[in-house]
Amino acid sequence: MSRAPLFSRFEFMIAWRYLWAKRSEGGVSVMTLISLTGVALAVAALVIVLAVRSGFRTEFVDTILGSNAHVTVFKHSLNIETERYDYKIKNYDELTANILAVPGVVQAAPLIRGQVMANVGEQNHGVLVFGISLENLKNIPRVVKAEGSIGDIENFSKGVAIGAGVARALRVTVGDRIKLISPNGVKTAFGTSPRVKSFSITYIFTAGHFNIDETRLYLPFRDAQSFFNREGFADQIEIFVNTPENISLMEADLLAAGGEGAVLETWRDYAGGFLRALAIEDNVMLIIMIVLILLSTMNIVSGLIMLVKNKGRDIGVLRTIGFNEGTVLRVFFLCGAGIGLLGTVLGVLIGILFVLNIDAIFSLVNYLSGGDVWDPSIRGIYHLPSELRLIDVAKAIGISLSLSFIITIFPARRAARMDPVEALRNE
Repeated sequence: MSRAPLFSRFEFMIAWRYLWAKRSEGGVSVMTLISLTGVALAVAALVIVLAVRSGFRTEFVDTILGSNAHVTVFKHSLNIETERYDYKIKNYDELTANILAVPGVVQAAPLIRGQVMANVGEQNHGVLVFGISLENLKNIPRVVKAEGSIGDIENFSKGVAIGAGVARALRVTVGDRIKLISPNGVKTAFGTSPRVKSFSITYIFTAGHFNIDETRLYLPFRDAQSFFNREGFADQIEIFVNTPENISLMEADLLAAGGEGAVLETWRDYAGGFLRALAIEDNVMLIIMIVLILLSTMNIVSGLIMLVKNKGRDIGVLRTIGFNEGTVLRVFFLCGAGIGLLGTVLGVLIGILFVLNIDAIFSLVNYLSGGDVWDPSIRGIYHLPSELRLIDVAKAIGISLSLSFIITIFPARRAARMDPVEALRNE
């Protein structure tokens, strides 16, 4: 003996007729359209928010990991004569070789680092100088494979490489000369004389992160040693690894390779606060979007309550000819679930189309608003990123369908428990 299906064909047929019946027939097709539109827009908003959230985090992490060391090694030792800690790394070649031997390390480079004033004519701009060799500079992804660049990185040994923001601030281009001024210069009987030296600009890059492009200047390692009076020393060793997300698993090996007095600073130490803020913002936005979908599904409830009220006579007739409570409940559940399902599908399609064309849409909005919608000095990156991931789309579908199905049960149960005698008597 075959078992009857849970939802039969005539139940779908009745639910369909109820949803799209004309107002003269006691239907609520206008309310159906309102509910459908509300769910679709709410789901589309959730898909867009999740895509932008994923894209923003991916872009931010990529610019950080592509422009900065994943791990930086410092060393300190006590100077007996001055009774102060000395942070200069003397055996930087040997230390670099030891670190490169650690499994998972793909690059290790000695570095000179300092802050100076850059000057061209009447233009002044503070910059962060990184003294590095050409070979190691070419291994920094966001510099050698920049979003935009001018000049040839192979000529780096003949001058300096600067960020596009620095070039804009100083109004210079490749071939111009830039003057670096450091207050920590030569000590004389009359005080400390500023150290000043001029360099030619050989390469201008756009790393994709506002703060990096606005402050970064790369100087050949030997020139940096001479300029900052670091002959025979390095300030730090910067390290790139193959799995920066799992950097905590390598810290013990890196400390051992660094030897006594070694101190590590990972990319999570200087970017972790921003990432935690992003995670908190993500959770808050997700809650807001869930509430928005919940409010949209409330239109389904109000529509079903109106439908049950208008179809009281029909319910009485159906119960009289032998329909049980379960059948009536399924009919009205299908009405609400159908709106939720169709609204979810439309919302996902709208959201995906929006995300795929987000650059064009954002450019239009930015143009209409006068170009003040996105400030890279605040956001850090130059455009609104988006990353459409299957898990995010599935999450939006699951949230919408779950809320739509659950909230539909209550008016459907009210219809199922309606007394057929009372329903026909009131008609």
